[in-house]
Amino acid sequence: MKEALRYLAGVAGPSGFGSNSTAEQVTEDSPCLIPPQLTAIITGGTSGIGAETARVLAKRGVRLIIPARDVKKAAEMKERVQKESPQAEIILLEMDLSSLASIKRFCSEFFSLGLPLNILINNAGKFSQKLEFSEDKVEMTFATNYLGHYFLTEMLLEKMIETANQTGIEGRIINVSSVIHNWVKRDGFRFGLMFNPLSSYNGTRAYAQTKLANILHVKEISRQLKARNARVTINAVHPGIVKTGIIREHKSFITDSFFFLVSKLLKTTSQGASTTCYVALNQQINGVSGKYFADCNEMNCSSLTNDESLGRKLWKQTNALIRRRLWQPTSENVNLQMCIPVMYRPLQ
Repeated sequence: MKEALRYLAGVAGPSGFGSNSTAEQVTEDSPCLIPPQLTAIITGGTSGIGAETARVLAKRGVRLIIPARDVKKAAEMKERVQKESPQAEIILLEMDLSSLASIKRFCSEFFSLGLPLNILINNAGKFSQKLEFSEDKVEMTFATNYLGHYFLTEMLLEKMIETANQTGIEGRIINVSSVIHNWVKRDGFRFGLMFNPLSSYNGTRAYAQTKLANILHVKEISRQLKARNARVTINAVHPGIVKTGIIREHKSFITDSFFFLVSKLLKTTSQGASTTCYVALNQQINGVSGKYFADCNEMNCSSLTNDESLGRKLWKQTNALIRRRLWQPTSENVNLQMCIPVMYRPLQ
């Protein structure tokens, strides 16, 4: 009850920000001393919270790499951002987050640019009401929200560690999750049924499971980075309830009625992007890793996310799945072999 009242009132937490804070506000105050010429990759950066995150980071002088499935839509976003910030450097590259092959191509193109990488924002999300599968034969919500971001992070991680070592600037990875992860119970979190549901598909359940997986991914990678003494952090954020494309995809009488009744509780897009921007740029959280943030403050999350054995098991199962999918014999896999991390190459 106390948390709800703080949210409604917009009361600032220990960070000095709260539910009413905007992305611009959390990146313009004195604690946000942004180093020059940072480079960030933002998935889902062409609309909604991702586009607002891109706009604000560009305004703060961050070079942006925007992977996009719809390049025309990405070009329109770039034009809008550069109209406000003419000096903004924005590079558009094609990528379908639900396709492992597409992610490989994107990473190969990005590496060929010879750019550093300071920030990775895994923001894109999908809510699929009907059961559908990606080209890798993985349930689409799972493929987009979790598996794609997992693989993208693994592909880019060494570049981020290298950049941090060369520049002395801490690298930051942000997984955009959701409070809905709390809906998932242990007996409902089964890896095989998540990527390949056999029956009784439920879109809300599938979405919630991916958001729990996003946080478990954060916790596990954080432990691995700390063991390596790497100057890269990884954290999860809950943006709040914002009427973005994710919500529009879930059209029903209940949803429309619900959002009509609680419209006063909805965040604006800029408020929704604030926690992502705070965790990406604010210097108050230097060295903070493996945590969950909401309303620009560290928050508690599901007890399941603190189960190290569950996180490690998920990481291993995901590796095995990616290895199987990547090494199905196709000419494209052979051509892209050299840009795949050693951990995903066939065992000799």
